[in-house]
Amino acid sequence: MTARFDQAPWATAGIQTVGPGVHRVPLPLPNDGLHAVNVYLLEDLDDDGGIVMIDGGWAIPEARKTLEEALAAIDRDPGDISHILVTHIHRDHYTQAVELRRLLGSRVYLGAGERPGLEMLDRLRSDQPVGSLRTLRAAGAGELADRIEAMDHGGYDPSLWEAPDHWLGAETLRFGERELRVVPTPGHTKGHVVFLDEQRGLLFSGDHVLPHITPSIGFELAEPGGHPLADYLDSLRLMTRYADARLLPAHGPVADSAHTRVAELLAHHDDRLARSLTALGEDTLDAHAVARKLGWTRRAVPFGELSAFNQMLAVHETAAHLDVLVLRGRVTAARADGVHRYTRVR
Repeated sequence: MTARFDQAPWATAGIQTVGPGVHRVPLPLPNDGLHAVNVYLLEDLDDDGGIVMIDGGWAIPEARKTLEEALAAIDRDPGDISHILVTHIHRDHYTQAVELRRLLGSRVYLGAGERPGLEMLDRLRSDQPVGSLRTLRAAGAGELADRIEAMDHGGYDPSLWEAPDHWLGAETLRFGERELRVVPTPGHTKGHVVFLDEQRGLLFSGDHVLPHITPSIGFELAEPGGHPLADYLDSLRLMTRYADARLLPAHGPVADSAHTRVAELLAHHDDRLARSLTALGEDTLDAHAVARKLGWTRRAVPFGELSAFNQMLAVHETAAHLDVLVLRGRVTAARADGVHRYTRVR
């Protein structure tokens, strides 16, 4: 889950050239958890001299202003953005992409696995995380789900949640002589994708591989289902099948080796699986009860000291770890009264 860490060096407004024609721009976010989301401007891909942008940012005036200032620093303007490739559907990545398309005519691309969540938003006309609320209730955290549901989620603006121009699968995008490999990486969301520039050894990793924090698992707009942590671990291992690359993440500084961070994330989840099994002990418990017995973030913060939003993420992750333990035969699960309860295999 998201942990507090020193964000000032990378989250400060400005533009960083990380390679020829490749620029990182941290755009501000309207919350006190993560301060910024990195978007990347690629100047040398479009035959017509346009800019390919990776991730869009959150549609707030401050983000738009920061983006315009960054473009001006390289003698460009927003009208030069021809394509916006979005790693996943979360608000801090998608909504400004849709707004820029409406204003500038840019083409927006999004992973096909996000389609059910986007269609559910359109049906419900609400940006409440309906899938996540159901996960909470199945985890025995009904009271927490009620609190989350009652929160102000910013209001639903259908103009920010329009469908992309192109749904992405496992494919290669070609821009002139350059190519970007699209790699589906479900886990953080069902439709998360990363963009791999194999020629230059660059991985635009979105929230899949982050240098200082572990991404939340299974925080979904759509119906819950499947095994998001098992999917995430598989997606991490998939990264090692490609040549190592520089890590260009959505949150945090650029890092030299994606493979190194992947190994650290796999080790982290091995540790959390072991801790979840220990916390379960010899009892039969729901995921909410197990989450309350664990420490959270690098500082091992007690569950009760987390904000309601971070408690939701903690319960999600605990349920995901317990479900992987079920898949591995270490734990059994039974459902009663709409709640899943887990028992260690003796």
